[in-house]
Amino acid sequence: MIRVAVLGYGNIGRAAEQAIVAAPDLELAGIYHHDDNLDDLQADVVLLCTPTREVPAFATIMARKGICTVDSFDIHGQISSLREQLMPLCLEHKTVSIISAGWDPGTDSMVRALLLAMAPKGLTYTNFGPGRSMGHSVAAKAIKGVKNALSMTIPLGTGVHRRMVYIELEDGADFKTVEAALLRDDYFAHDETHVIQVESVDELNNVAHGVHLTRSGVSGVTHNQRFEFNMEINNPALTGQVMVSCARAAYRMKEHGEYGCRTMIELRPIDMLPGKAEELIRALV
Repeated sequence: MIRVAVLGYGNIGRAAEQAIVAAPDLELAGIYHHDDNLDDLQADVVLLCTPTREVPAFATIMARKGICTVDSFDIHGQISSLREQLMPLCLEHKTVSIISAGWDPGTDSMVRALLLAMAPKGLTYTNFGPGRSMGHSVAAKAIKGVKNALSMTIPLGTGVHRRMVYIELEDGADFKTVEAALLRDDYFAHDETHVIQVESVDELNNVAHGVHLTRSGVSGVTHNQRFEFNMEINNPALTGQVMVSCARAAYRMKEHGEYGCRTMIELRPIDMLPGKAEELIRALV
């Protein structure tokens, strides 16, 4: 049994716990909050279910302890830098860190890579939603003066999105000040964003999301190759499940001495699955 601990117990942490318990080859090694003393934490893999901006610090702590980690870091423009930061630590302490392991970035990244292999020339568009972005909602809630927040992603087509951010203010907070701070945040600065004050975010909140991913391209010299990938999901449930599957891959990589920091497009899909390789090959190939 692979012993997996959960660090952070919000929506993703709870979903990850459920996926661990449901897995035939995993054992829950404990649930920890981000302010707990982690000196005595013992596990084969720790799932970092904290806000994205806390991931680098906790991944560093765990790497120095020689414990594998999986996170769902979702600031796309900073993923490569995080990989470069964690790689030497993982190599030094002979461990594995799998970063940005959710559905986007994560499984959608793997789909995009596969489509690129199938049609090397062309255009890929990833259209999210409509649905609740957990990363954006957490980022909005972290703005000073915000009591609670819901960020909805609305697809406009060809990979362009609108952010509808519903905020519940702390007593005495000024809406215009909060709005200006939110619009400056890197999570929102690059998209059309609308901020709406509401009395209660809980009355609006849901965790549904989805993606429509398309590619039109060229296979060899043959044009007009078109591919589509669709899904409608419970956001934290899928994110937690993907992280748990990556925990299995991280454990196996460490067992084989394949230390380092990896994104999901660098993984072998078979390592994410329970069971023996020979049986999986017979069933899936």
